[in-house]
Amino acid sequence: MGDSYVTFLVLGIVLVVVDGQLIYHSGKGYLKRAAYDDEQAAAMMRLTAVLFHLVVLGLLALVSIIEVDTGDPVKNVVVKLGVVLLLLALAHGVTMAILARIRDRQMQQQLADQMAEEHRIYEERHAHVSEPRPAPKIESPYST
Repeated sequence: MGDSYVTFLVLGIVLVVVDGQLIYHSGKGYLKRAAYDDEQAAAMMRLTAVLFHLVVLGLLALVSIIEVDTGDPVKNVVVKLGVVLLLLALAHGVTMAILARIRDRQMQQQLADQMAEEHRIYEERHAHVSEPRPAPKIESPYST
């Protein structure tokens, strides 16, 4: 179990770190397009990447203690790596869904702010229209 266990952990950690870095760098650009500035996008992605790494490394630790006996140590590592890859794909998909939700909320907020500003400008331009005007004088044709 010694060498195959270490091999499994090293390969699993490398996979998690590589995927986490891809998520971090891609997600930063994704959030920037949703009106986040560089600093906000980087901060949001650092938090998301840390969460991703903690969850997936925890899953890797749990999978590492599961006994698999195929009769071949190499096959044992492959089976466990297969499970880790499936869990990694699931975690990646969940992370993408979270980022999409964050991005959508930011875009909705930006749209609401833009509409409120346009409404404020409209109100300022048309404020004189809503002021009460004196009633027009109507002269009777019978008045002298």
